[in-house]
Amino acid sequence: MIPRRSHLLDVRRRLRSYPVVGILGPRQVGKTTLATQVADAMRGPVHRFDLEDSRDLDRLSDPMAALEPLRGLVILDEVQRRPELFPTLRVLADRPRTPARFLVLGSAAPGLLHQSSESLAGRIAYPELGGLDLAEAGAQNLETLWLRGGFPRAFLARSDAESVEWRRGLIRSYLERDLSSLGSPAAPETMRRFWTMLAHLHGQLWNASELSRSFGVSDKTVRGYLDFLASTYMVRILPPWFESLGKRQVKSPKVYFRDAGLLHVLSGIHTRADLLDHPRCGASWEGLALEEVLCRLRATPEEAYFWRTHNGAELDLLVVRGGKRLGFEFKRTTSPGLTTSMRVALADLRLSRLFVVHAGSERYALGERTEAVPLSELARALRSARPA
Repeated sequence: MIPRRSHLLDVRRRLRSYPVVGILGPRQVGKTTLATQVADAMRGPVHRFDLEDSRDLDRLSDPMAALEPLRGLVILDEVQRRPELFPTLRVLADRPRTPARFLVLGSAAPGLLHQSSESLAGRIAYPELGGLDLAEAGAQNLETLWLRGGFPRAFLARSDAESVEWRRGLIRSYLERDLSSLGSPAAPETMRRFWTMLAHLHGQLWNASELSRSFGVSDKTVRGYLDFLASTYMVRILPPWFESLGKRQVKSPKVYFRDAGLLHVLSGIHTRADLLDHPRCGASWEGLALEEVLCRLRATPEEAYFWRTHNGAELDLLVVRGGKRLGFEFKRTTSPGLTTSMRVALADLRLSRLFVVHAGSERYALGERTEAVPLSELARALRSARPA
């Protein structure tokens, strides 16, 4: 087991401030393990309910009767299977002196947990748990993390073949079991086809018309498929940043797989040789670097964008927070230089800093407010530039 200390400290901090904390993230990413670590660090009683266990579901047939007497920490795992519990949690969260705090684990974003945002507004915090990041995996394991992805069991598998088999099983389980419980907008086989086709669009602009023609459905329908995968933490929809600059700017979002390992399985990439020979190798590396930046900065979806004009100027990632604008370009090369496009982005977007994240080992200045940073050195470089 790889310790996830920063996430543990974050959840414990939030539990001191909120009566309900929801750890959200994809299945099999380690939410239950993290909740166990939180429980082990707590003083007082701990009560656990697994909402995939029929016995625990029976215990919660009358949720108020089951939960009201409990004191200490109450853990509700796979809460997306019983969103009707949230109104009960609201009542219990409002009790004087907060006799119990609730740690709920879910595999869907708040928008998919229909009643949570309405019932628990102001009472719940939503820390997100993604796959292993580079700090947790170790910089020396960067190539393995890139190939296998950040799901702990996929990353820690004894061989690449074993990792591929585990990831295939995760995809199969997601399609065959989880879709219906989460309210999928399409049948499993349709979602498999869509997910596979999306792998070929990783890092590209979203084109609903192209996909809708392939499926014989409307643009709105395929956007529903995409939104569902985003709500279950499988893909990231990166919106465009646009403002009045006197230039025509791209206004379609870009789409990324959040886990490189799942992207590779759905793209037929099983080994490092497969990856390096694949035409989408650069796009895969870009997605890995993008997720690492967002993880380091703990950036919310409302803070992360890309930027592109119809004249060819672009920026892979723009993080806007606290009066600062940080720009990021991702280059799978060992010695990137400063380009005209970067100069335009610096000036037009009024960037506080621009980082060119690359695959080499040297960190060096490229110009005023611009620095080339190896992916393995990213965490250190961002400490001094992290927005407030």
